[in-house]
Amino acid sequence: MGRIAVIGAGMGAMAAAARLAVAGHRVVVYERTETYGGAVGRFERDGFVFDTGPALLPLPAVYRDLFVKTGKRPLEECVELVQVDPSAAHVFADGTRVTLPNASRAGVLAALDEALGDGAGTRWGDFLVRAREAWDRSRRPLLEEPLWPNWTVLAEREPYPSMPHKRLLRTRRATTLAEVAAWELRDTRLTALLEGHAVAYGLDPRATPASAAVLPYMDHAFGTWYVRGGIRELARAVYERCLERGVEFGFGTPVERIVEKDGRVVGVELSRDRSAASGADGGPESSGSGERFEPADFVVAGVAPDALDGLVAGAALRGGDEVPARPAAASRLTLLLALRGGRPAGTAHRTVVHSADRDGELARLFGERPGVPAAPTVVVTRPDDPALVPDAEHEAVTLTVTVPSGAEVSEEDVERVLDAAGRAVPGLRDRLLWHEVRTPADIAEATGAAGGAVPAPALAAADGRLLHPSNTTRIRGLLAAGGWAHPGGGLPHAGMSGALVTGLIVEGPEFQGSQ
Repeated sequence: MGRIAVIGAGMGAMAAAARLAVAGHRVVVYERTETYGGAVGRFERDGFVFDTGPALLPLPAVYRDLFVKTGKRPLEECVELVQVDPSAAHVFADGTRVTLPNASRAGVLAALDEALGDGAGTRWGDFLVRAREAWDRSRRPLLEEPLWPNWTVLAEREPYPSMPHKRLLRTRRATTLAEVAAWELRDTRLTALLEGHAVAYGLDPRATPASAAVLPYMDHAFGTWYVRGGIRELARAVYERCLERGVEFGFGTPVERIVEKDGRVVGVELSRDRSAASGADGGPESSGSGERFEPADFVVAGVAPDALDGLVAGAALRGGDEVPARPAAASRLTLLLALRGGRPAGTAHRTVVHSADRDGELARLFGERPGVPAAPTVVVTRPDDPALVPDAEHEAVTLTVTVPSGAEVSEEDVERVLDAAGRAVPGLRDRLLWHEVRTPADIAEATGAAGGAVPAPALAAADGRLLHPSNTTRIRGLLAAGGWAHPGGGLPHAGMSGALVTGLIVEGPEFQGSQ
């Protein structure tokens, strides 16, 4: 079988590596940093342990399938999956609080009626019915199949069946998520609940298509899950599965160039001084440029599009038939808090403290003068996991805020985030032992993405602006995996990109998608 070079050891790239090794290929992963996982990182200090990337796993079926297809031990024997219940607590700008159970339609609707008033649950439930229709229409082309050659069909068709809205003798239908909230939910708190899913992915609800209704639907239908020991344990399990299948890893080994000849990839060039100690010995050959050449029949790139373009000298990887350029992706500001005092019983794993100034937050995130919002939405994560703390008398808490990519973070920004989190964590300031700040610059260092940008999942409609580039490129044998390629960002989507790339290599262009 073929020789395959994988650039990057992120989740999508490793998913592809494991699957390709099972198919009989010799797979070598070249990672510029000293560890695996990409954005799925970990920070440890004084017995406290924190995830520095995703905190929860939606749609775990993607990784269950990966482990079924690549070995005898299923996912649940490699990590401990826990369904998070309640799914989340919410603190709204007016002080209203609601706690929503996990994957229980009746429970969610009853909780909303009790907290927000009769009728709120019904409106949210009706919205979820329409969101399910959008999910059914877009699931296969936007998650389970390679990007259609005629992708303009996805760009032009809105899968969300919005309700007719009469206004000034005209009947209109919602085309954006903000219009869905205003016309169909008709409650500022339900609006915050819906729009929060878009903002968390760095999407402006005022411009994001109604098809983004699939984001809250996925949480509702498939639940939210946590991995004991932190989501980093999922990355460890995927890495170990790769090793079991014979995948080789070269850490601290950046790829300097992808080499192509006559329109087809023939290998990669590595820096001699870095590759010599990498442990990925593929029989070095001289390229005549002071770099080591590693031949490959296929190259799978798990890097951002601008980084990928920079690896191919004089070659246009994308053309006029490709999807439009996406809006600039947002990043994250993360605060890791070490608290004295144990986690109170009954505390929700995740609490969303919604912004007290929705318009101001959106202006700072997506306006002409971007910056950290003065009144940000803060996601407070408080896992019930003894593995994350030195003892039962301490608690590890993570605060996450969506910020523009490349945003500079001031001490005042950090203080405002702590103030907002205090609405969810009583006595936060008095309990605080220390905190660690992770900025977009830290994400950029870990992932290589410019400005620490974090990719969002692909969405239909909006003229294709929220689709991601195809897994194939204009160079034969060069494919793209991970959150920056189809089907986009997020743990399940990155995992699916690995399955799609494998199918395209093993079965060729006729591959129609995951079964």
